[in-house]
Amino acid sequence: MIAAVWNLLLGLAWVVLSGDFSGPNLLAGLVLAYLALAVLQPQVPVLAGHAQRVPRLLGFMAFFLRQLVMANFKVAYDIVTPPWYMRPGVIAMPLTARREFEIALVANLISLTPGTLSLDVSDDRRVLYIHAMFLDDEPALRRSLAELERRALALFD
Repeated sequence: MIAAVWNLLLGLAWVVLSGDFSGPNLLAGLVLAYLALAVLQPQVPVLAGHAQRVPRLLGFMAFFLRQLVMANFKVAYDIVTPPWYMRPGVIAMPLTARREFEIALVANLISLTPGTLSLDVSDDRRVLYIHAMFLDDEPALRRSLAELERRALALFD
């Protein structure tokens, strides 16, 4: 968190010192600040792990975008073809997320993906109940959802 604040402050300092208050210049300042903090990371303990966060975030965004596109195609195909292939059902997925924010993030990411909907979280916050539109291969669905949760939680390590 501290590294993100420093990144923003250095990016804003770049904009002020260069005198160009445009979006591309701010982006350039943020990229330069990120690179400067990545170089300083070994010497400043507060910055530990800062350089790995952006590639992890970009990797997660690419992963989730792929999941989103594939789910949209699957649902759209099922809608436009006369025999429906969906086999809806509800599953209970054990959670590795423990904090409220992490559970909410995982539940919302699952609900954003077409064909799945987060229904409820157990009282002990260890199980997430999910409605799936295509439950023909439950182990594959569980693996896919566990991978989504693992990658989402890795953003905060």
